[in-house]
Amino acid sequence: MDYALIWYGLIGLAVLIYVVLDGFDLGIGILFPSAHSESEKDLMMNSIAPVWDGNETWLVLGGGGLFAVFPLAYAVVMPALYAPLIIMLLGLILRGVSFEYRFRTKRGKFLWDASFFIGSLMATLMQGIMLGTLLQGIEVSGRSYAGGWFDWLTPFTLFCGFALVCAYVLLGACWLLMKMPEDMMHRYNGIAKRWGAMMVVCIVIASIWLPLSNPLVAERWFSFPNALLFFVIPVVAAVLVWQLFSALMQQRAVKAYLIGIGLFVVSATGFGVSTFPYLVPFALTFREVAGPDSSLAFLLVGAVILLPMIIAYTAYSYWVFRGKMKHGEGYH
Repeated sequence: MDYALIWYGLIGLAVLIYVVLDGFDLGIGILFPSAHSESEKDLMMNSIAPVWDGNETWLVLGGGGLFAVFPLAYAVVMPALYAPLIIMLLGLILRGVSFEYRFRTKRGKFLWDASFFIGSLMATLMQGIMLGTLLQGIEVSGRSYAGGWFDWLTPFTLFCGFALVCAYVLLGACWLLMKMPEDMMHRYNGIAKRWGAMMVVCIVIASIWLPLSNPLVAERWFSFPNALLFFVIPVVAAVLVWQLFSALMQQRAVKAYLIGIGLFVVSATGFGVSTFPYLVPFALTFREVAGPDSSLAFLLVGAVILLPMIIAYTAYSYWVFRGKMKHGEGYH
């Protein structure tokens, strides 16, 4: 059994689930200043209050799993991403604290409103920048990071940060379409269309920019016969984009949200195609950085037990708090 490959897939799955689940509540945080009233802000925050902290379980699972299963990758990647990672964590802390304090004060509510927005924007931008850093490649010498302190800060990584903001806001708007009262649907439908269009433009630009800047990625995508096989990915993405805007035009909120998730899955597939088998792009493969098979097998037993439990309680929490909210309704 190829334990390293299994764990490569599990870590990737955990990160993808985190991006999908935490993406919409970070997007709602970015949309927070656009609310027209305090009651609308209350509804926005209460729409994610039952699930936001559980969503971040997957971030812990992805980071902790990387440390336990691929220790060399953790040791190389972390120095390359220390600055954006710390800023991301500070953003998540800031927005987490704002959840607890916003409903406990009146005079200082504007401070926690701002904290919720700033924390969400910081976390999203840094996640996009870290993604861009991985895509552009990490400089490695031997078995350690050989780049500089600001290698993560380039035009491409900043663009990836903006692209992820667009993607998260789209997910957040689609979530609010499902959760907010009927009289608010029209405005969030327009928001989803605008940010969805920007996300599509970003995907197109990134799909051109990355191969032009990285010969390894260009060879992966455009060499024969790979090009024939991988051509399916942009075709599926184009169909999903068409279905997304069709669902938004028909105001079918659930369909639009699910298709938005589908676009994330297709984008993640493109990321995997571009970087496989590297876990430290484009220097170390997942097999080169994996721990001993005995350790991977032992940890896999725990994962087989814990993953279904995490999925079950996550699904249950979404099921319990399903449906639209009403004006003045909340979970706090």
